[in-house]
Amino acid sequence: MASRLRRHRRTKIIATLGPASATPDMLAQLFEAGADVFRLNFSHGTHEDHLSRIEMIRALERKFDRPIGILADIQGPKLRVGQFRGGRIQLQTGAEFQLDLNPAPGDTRRVNLPHPEIIEAASIGATLLLDDGKLRLRVLRKRDDHLLTEIVNGGPLSDRKGVNVPDVVLPIPALTRKDRIDLAFALEHGVEYIGLSFVQRAEDVLEAREIAAGRALIMTKMEKPQALDNLDAIMDASDAVMVARGDLGVELPPEEVPIAQKRIIRAAQSRGLPVVVATQMLESMISAPAPTRAEASDVATAVFDGADAVMLSAESAAGQYPREAVNMMDRIIARVERDEDWRRGIDAKRPAPEASSADAIAQAADQVARTIGASAIVAFTNSGASALRVARERPNCPVIGLTPSIDTARRMAVVWGVHALVTDEVFSMSEAVNLSAKLARQEGFVQAGEEIVVVAGVPFGQSGSTNALRVAKV
Repeated sequence: MASRLRRHRRTKIIATLGPASATPDMLAQLFEAGADVFRLNFSHGTHEDHLSRIEMIRALERKFDRPIGILADIQGPKLRVGQFRGGRIQLQTGAEFQLDLNPAPGDTRRVNLPHPEIIEAASIGATLLLDDGKLRLRVLRKRDDHLLTEIVNGGPLSDRKGVNVPDVVLPIPALTRKDRIDLAFALEHGVEYIGLSFVQRAEDVLEAREIAAGRALIMTKMEKPQALDNLDAIMDASDAVMVARGDLGVELPPEEVPIAQKRIIRAAQSRGLPVVVATQMLESMISAPAPTRAEASDVATAVFDGADAVMLSAESAAGQYPREAVNMMDRIIARVERDEDWRRGIDAKRPAPEASSADAIAQAADQVARTIGASAIVAFTNSGASALRVARERPNCPVIGLTPSIDTARRMAVVWGVHALVTDEVFSMSEAVNLSAKLARQEGFVQAGEEIVVVAGVPFGQSGSTNALRVAKV
């Protein structure tokens, strides 16, 4: 068995799997280079593809004896235009263009829009964006079966390109029939997180939570302006959030995206929810062995902001340099986290504790660890909540999450600063302290004579409030 890997950084890395990375050898290379969680993108691939990747991840987990999280990213309702005669047309700026329910192939004057809900919800003056925002239309006239629009920004348009409607809350569920089938498959095969796409309202999240029924956590993707309008309610319904800047960047003006990113991160941190920053982070590494300086700065900004994790999409799924992209992300994170300004910024952004014994213990653990120069904080946790609360404090020292549940350990793979280990259950605080000291030393976090802080919930063996703290010398 290979030795267990230990990361020398707090911010985690999510790597998307795809044709460039879906072999046992490349998977192992990505894990050794720094990937903590693997993402399965259900917009692409078959269930057989995804099952093969899940099995490879679990085999890798056994090989390295280290919990690895899996994020199943569900496609969500993709809105698209129909097809054209010849497959492609050119839209001229200033001309009129009709979107209608007629399934006949389109031309330069019209095309099928197989989504009556868009026609119903749109209003005069509303904006429609086509092909990831490259083309912009404005609604001039509305009828039951069509919208007549003016082409504000023209260009080429081909079959089945996407439609975004940034001005309108659409009466469509966040889960399509395909999504429900994919969700059932992902839950059956034991993934840790469900990525929920195109959420507009808290009800979208609650519906997915009801289906998941605790078998996986819901990571809500913030990619619609309407989601930002309902931010608090959506956050309160979510287990984790992702700043999905691809579609967010289509529907919001570019200058608004960095502001939205910081707002979402702050809202997640105040609740102690894991937050992931995603999309185009090292985009040029799809075809180049090194990123642009701007991309390196983008990753660094997410780390300075205190995100729990940063994510690679096409870079690791379909790019020419998947291992190099993960390694580059690892290097950028590690360098930022050695910077004094990073630590000052993280400390300045720490949210106030809630009025609960669990938050009081988590805050006290951080303060005690700083005061005595502890080498680690060890959190015993059944559900993961204790480790999450400690991580929310963004302590100076590593957090070791000890749990009897492999599911909980895998879920902690996305949480800032937490090194998760599966252990036998303990039944007393003295037993917990002895096990903490042994494992912290075994994992290379402490040397003999150094001190650790241990937090736990007493009595042991039941999920609930973290209510006990102990300092121990190794």
